[in-house]
Amino acid sequence: MSWRKIDIDQYDEDAYTEDEILAEFETGLSTEQVNSATHTRNTDVRNLLSKGDMNGALACALQDPPYGRHLENAKAESTKMVTEVLNMFRAADIADIVKSLNPEQQDLTEVAGNGCIVRVMTDKRTVF
Repeated sequence: MSWRKIDIDQYDEDAYTEDEILAEFETGLSTEQVNSATHTRNTDVRNLLSKGDMNGALACALQDPPYGRHLENAKAESTKMVTEVLNMFRAADIADIVKSLNPEQQDLTEVAGNGCIVRVMTDKRTVF
């Protein structure tokens, strides 16, 4: 038997499985309920965008993100909405918008995959 194929975590009492780690983030809602809530929130975000309230739309998009297992559709839809809202801001306004967010909302923009983009856009120094 090759030593590379041995799962050493099976012998470690303190090793956690992915299911055990993600179980603490379960909300108790079914997948359908989370998908419905995400769809409703995205509709609210679009309504705010149509009214021209981009700050409110961003705050709404970052509100109650879907956490947990088996929520890939809700996570993808939520991430897409946050990305769409962030893309509507001018590059010059990104720094002020990010500063106006609370720390949890700032973390969510990074989780949405835009963290490095937002950091680059808000950085005052230019590296060539």
